[in-house]
Amino acid sequence: MLWVILIIVGVVAFVGLGGIGWLIAIYNKLVQLKEQFKNAFAQIEVQLKRRHDLIPNLVEVAKGYMSHERETLEAVIAARNQAVTGLNTAAANPGDPSAMQNLGAAEGALTGAMGRLMAVMEAYPDLKANDQMMKLQEEITSTENKVAFARQAFNDAVTRYNIAKKNFPAVVVAPLFGHGEDASLLEFEDSAKIQDAPKVAFN
Repeated sequence: MLWVILIIVGVVAFVGLGGIGWLIAIYNKLVQLKEQFKNAFAQIEVQLKRRHDLIPNLVEVAKGYMSHERETLEAVIAARNQAVTGLNTAAANPGDPSAMQNLGAAEGALTGAMGRLMAVMEAYPDLKANDQMMKLQEEITSTENKVAFARQAFNDAVTRYNIAKKNFPAVVVAPLFGHGEDASLLEFEDSAKIQDAPKVAFN
């Protein structure tokens, strides 16, 4: 009974000393940082959607030259579709550990499938000289660079959010405001490769 009285007295004293203002400041800061990393993820979403839109175009051009490589082409489309699903799930809840892990794995699988396609395409010189394919190469390269940049910005924003809610005194009240679980970084299975692939390198 004594400890209950002490807690009540402590809360009253805390509120009397401006504790409500302190709580509001912490809450507002956490909301601001969370919105920043959500916005940063929206930039990743834009670039990954662009990547996903370009890949079917590339496969369509390749089909005209690679009629005997059906399995490779189908693997690329299957990996692309899985990446689209992963992106849609992650976009619904940016920073969710499971969603980020699944998206990273799906994008890694897509990169691998595209890498295998690029290797097979080396045996088709007419395809390498195709104007439309060369334009797709430029667009994909540009998009991959933007994906890498956007992912870094997102991870930086997530890190700021995670650090802020672990600092004292925020760590004490963050769970009360719905900020208990850390947001997860977006890591691709091969983060060095994702920036370079899938590039249609014909030189």
